[in-house]
Amino acid sequence: MEFFRIKKDIPFMRHALIFNVISALTFVAAVFFIATKGLHLSVEFMGGTVMELKYPVAANTEKIRGELTKLGYEHPEVATFGNAQEVMLRLPIIKSVSGAAGSQLVFNGLCKAEGGTTRQLNSVTPQGQNVAKTGCFDSAGKEVLHLQKVEFVGPQVGDELAQNGLNALIMVIVGVMIYLAVRFEWKYAVAAILANLHDVVIILGFFAFFQWEFSLTVLAAVLAVLGYSVNESVVIFDRIRENFRKQRKSSVSEVINSAITGTISRTIITHGSTQMMVLSMLIFGGPSLHYFAMALTIGILFGIYSSVFVAAAIAMWLGIKREDLIKPVVQKDETDGAVV
Repeated sequence: MEFFRIKKDIPFMRHALIFNVISALTFVAAVFFIATKGLHLSVEFMGGTVMELKYPVAANTEKIRGELTKLGYEHPEVATFGNAQEVMLRLPIIKSVSGAAGSQLVFNGLCKAEGGTTRQLNSVTPQGQNVAKTGCFDSAGKEVLHLQKVEFVGPQVGDELAQNGLNALIMVIVGVMIYLAVRFEWKYAVAAILANLHDVVIILGFFAFFQWEFSLTVLAAVLAVLGYSVNESVVIFDRIRENFRKQRKSSVSEVINSAITGTISRTIITHGSTQMMVLSMLIFGGPSLHYFAMALTIGILFGIYSSVFVAAAIAMWLGIKREDLIKPVVQKDETDGAVV
């Protein structure tokens, strides 16, 4: 399916040096911000408190976020889950407050905001065990806030999650390189990985520069962008291989220009529709999906750029040629290989 067809090839490779200089400068700037400012890691990586609350009516997340800010939490994560009444809080560590005391301080503050007082609820399980739960009740004895669950994530657990996330990123990169090397040739694998790492570092650079919170959902978005960008590179490399068969007398740069020009319509359809969905999450998804959608937005935009301009240009400079993808036909002699 194509919206349009460009009859004359656009000379992308004529400006390959300019594109790669821009990419290099952007990459260096991203590395600089990551090294100097660092990433603003979330509770999962740095440690903190995770609380699950239940309201009798739909929770006002903005009000909850405001109350947590008053208590000293600069970047609290407030998100509904399951339904509008259930809320999950992810709170960073405050040096002056321990984990258990912090959760009690938060619950008391939110309970007071609802006009209630904190009480302990004693109940008996079917097994006969006494269980004490914390609740918030108004003057009429009606429960206006219920504490369902409290978990404290220590720094050691956060370090383990960070290491696991890094391992996942490395495994994806190695797997992509092996796949591209088998499907095409090592030069294409190196070009695609360099272009895709360019995308990942730039996403991290944005998060470091603006000090946006980097959470597990953002890490998932980064891994998704890596695979998404590889898909675009594979499409272009496939068209390059096809053009090498068709355009026997064309130079390498002319073959690459023809391949990129021929996939522009497909690129607009695919990435345009994907970007509309991601922008809808960014605009209407609320705080819980904001940074996830932001990472995808940046990754998709730079993924298009790197796959079309950076990967193809690097492959050209690595010296790709027709013989890398198409095996030459071996001419048989008159005896057809027979030995007399």
